[in-house]
Parts: sequence; C-alpha cells; structure tokens
Amino acid sequence: MSWLNAAALAALAAGHAELMVALINRLHALPLSHGLLRRSRQLHELVILAFPLVLVWFVGLTGPRLLTGGRWSDLPAPWAGYLGLCALGAVGLVVSAVAQARQRPPAAQVSNHSHTIDIDKRLGYRPIGAGRHRLMIGMPGNEAFRVEVSDKTYRLPKLPAAWDGLSIVHLTDLHYTGRPDRRFFEEVCELSAELAPDMFVFTGDLLDSQELMDWFPSTLGRLNAPLGCHFVLGNHDWYLDADAIRRGLIDLGWHDVAGRWLSIEHRGHPLVITGTEQPWMGRHPDLAGAPAEAFRLLLSHTADNLPWARGQSIDLMLSGHNHGGQVMLPLVGAVYSPSVHGCRYASGAFWQPPTLLYVSRGLSGRLPFRFRCPPELTRLVLRP
Repeated sequence: MSWLNAAALAALAAGHAELMVALINRLHALPLSHGLLRRSRQLHELVILAFPLVLVWFVGLTGPRLLTGGRWSDLPAPWAGYLGLCALGAVGLVVSAVAQARQRPPAAQVSNHSHTIDIDKRLGYRPIGAGRHRLMIGMPGNEAFRVEVSDKTYRLPKLPAAWDGLSIVHLTDLHYTGRPDRRFFEEVCELSAELAPDMFVFTGDLLDSQELMDWFPSTLGRLNAPLGCHFVLGNHDWYLDADAIRRGLIDLGWHDVAGRWLSIEHRGHPLVITGTEQPWMGRHPDLAGAPAEAFRLLLSHTADNLPWARGQSIDLMLSGHNHGGQVMLPLVGAVYSPSVHGCRYASGAFWQPPTLLYVSRGLSGRLPFRFRCPPELTRLVLRP
C-alpha cells in the first residue's frame, strides 16, 4: 500500500469536489428554472459521491495501480488531464479556505454588537412545522431556531451629518415553506419591530409555497417605520407567482423599488432608495434622473449586482441570497454560495468604493438546516 499515493488521491478527490461545487454555485447564479437546478443538484451530489470510488478502482487498484506501487507516469492521458484539473481544484480549495479565514470587516465598520435568541425557548416549543424536511430541524448541531440579532455601525463618506444614527433593519430570505411554522416568523418580526429602526428593507426570497401568502399580515404586515418599508423579490419568488407576492406586500404598505427609484426627503437631504431583481426579473433601474447629491441605497437580492452598483455610485447595497453558505465547515468555511463569485460574498460587509455591500445570512432556507451559520437579523446604524 502506497500511503503517499493514497493521500494524493484523497487530495485529488477533494479537488474534484471543489470543481463540482464551483460549477454548481455558478449555475445557481443564473436565471434557470427550478426544475433544471434541482436536477443539476442531484447530478452534482451523485458525481461528488461516486468519483472517489471510481478513482480508487480505475487508478488506485487497476490501470496504473497507484495504491499498490504503480507509477504516475503510467496514467492514461484522459486521466492525467482531468487529475491535473483536480489538482488545481485542490489548490483552489486551500486558497478559498484561507481567504475566508482571513476575511475581516471593512474599516467602515466601527462597532458590532450581537446576541443570540433561541426562538424555540422564547416561544416555549419547537416551531418545527410540517413537511418532508421537518426531521432536519432535529439534527444535531442545527441552528435553524437560533437567530443572531446584531447592531452593526458603519461610517459612510456621503452620509449627511444630520442623519447621524440613521438605522435600517435588513430582513432577507424568509423562505416560507411551512418548516419552520408561522409562529417562528411572527416572533422574528416581533424582534424586528423591537429594534425600532428608521426603515425596514426586505431583499427577497419570501415564499417557497404560494399558499403561505396568508402568513403575510401577521409577519411582515406588522412592521412599519418612519421612513417606510421597502422591498425587492428574489429567485424563489420568481419560481412562483411573483406578481401575486408583489401585490400582497404592496397591499400591506410595503414599497416595491424593483427596477425603479424613489426619493425621500429626510432632515433636509434626499435619500434615493432603489432596487433590482436582476438576473431573474425586470431590469436595473434607470438612475439618470435621480438627484446626484443624494445618498443612494440599493436593494438587490444577489450580491452579484455589485459591479453595476459601483457604476451607479451606490453608497450602500443590501443583499441576501447566499445564506452565508448555510453550512460552515471547520477550516473550510462556507462551501455552497449561489454566486458567480462562489463564496467570496457568502455573508458580511465588503467595502468596494464607492459602495459598502452588506450580505445577510438571511433567516431561513429551502432546507431547514444551519450548521455554524445561524439565521441573521441585523440593524445597520449609519454614521457620517
């Protein structure tokens, strides 16, 4: 048994997994149908699980027999070519893990105060709900009910001095599936109301089941703020009847800013609030007529619209979609992040002048499982 070759094959199998994950992350950044994405995930999982077995049999035990003293020079050309790609994937995995471990808040962040609230303890029961994935909630290490409530303060160059302390509660990725049940989200919205911000924003993925629109009045419908409640929708809303979801929120007093902008006068200065649901719905807004001196806030479901935001001199961009990876592995960090950038913008704050991007981990997901990546409810406090 050649243990050195065994270790090399294990590293190559990990590199193969990294390549497949990179591919699936970028597929999920595209406006593809839910059915096609579901089938691609199934194939992706099969290929990741099967490849180590194929590698051991055709390379380790037969063919060049690398596990029993064979030589790498005896690899057939197709295997040599693909394993070369796997080696690059293994290097990429290490680079990605190091980059995530070294990620730090930008200099614009001046404070971060967080505490965790166990919603099940607050309710006095586990709001598991019904459905085929409900057993996931009881899995060891699942943090689906442990909401991290944060106050994060940022200094931004264009913020008027008169707005010192302007606060925004950012909600995203509620994913009403029935798991957790309605009481979980009612409690989350109660926590949101207790934060008493100047403004509420929601950045998409509200529904995974159209019939749960009747949850709207007792959840997001309970929120109001001096500068209003503003929203865009996400890809999971696009899979359903997005027009009905949009009308439901508007009827509750929320302002739809997708593909448009509105200007609010606040303490003598204009605030432009705009939104985009690209690449799934509509168009980017035309900001040609917006006040040039205004502070600009962009709501975008995906962080992939950051280059466009920078080109439009957006001051603050709020996004979700990536769920922080939803599972954070020790050493490796986030693995799955449906973005053209992979896990680079899985969650957190990023300063890309002139734009501060904040990506929330969101509050739920299609699958009710979180590991080392709790749901997030954040109030952003802005200072000049």
